Amino acid sequence: MLSLRLPNEIEDRLTQLAQTTGRTKTFYAKEAIVKYLDEMEDAYIALTRLEQPKKRWSLSDLEQECDLER
Repeated sequence: MLSLRLPNEIEDRLTQLAQTTGRTKTFYAKEAIVKYLDEMEDAYIALTRLEQPKKRWSLSDLEQECDLER
């Protein structure tokens, strides 16, 4: 369970969107959080890989190692 306070402007926009589309404010709040989490998780993975580089393989290296032909 999560409870949060939104600025009036954001609350009004969310209410308007929900009324216009027939969906709930909760639906849009969940969608926004999931999208943001996906983007932030990807960003942190990328940042970690830049800060702590490890071995990387090219597609041709993987194909050769797995004995795959294009």
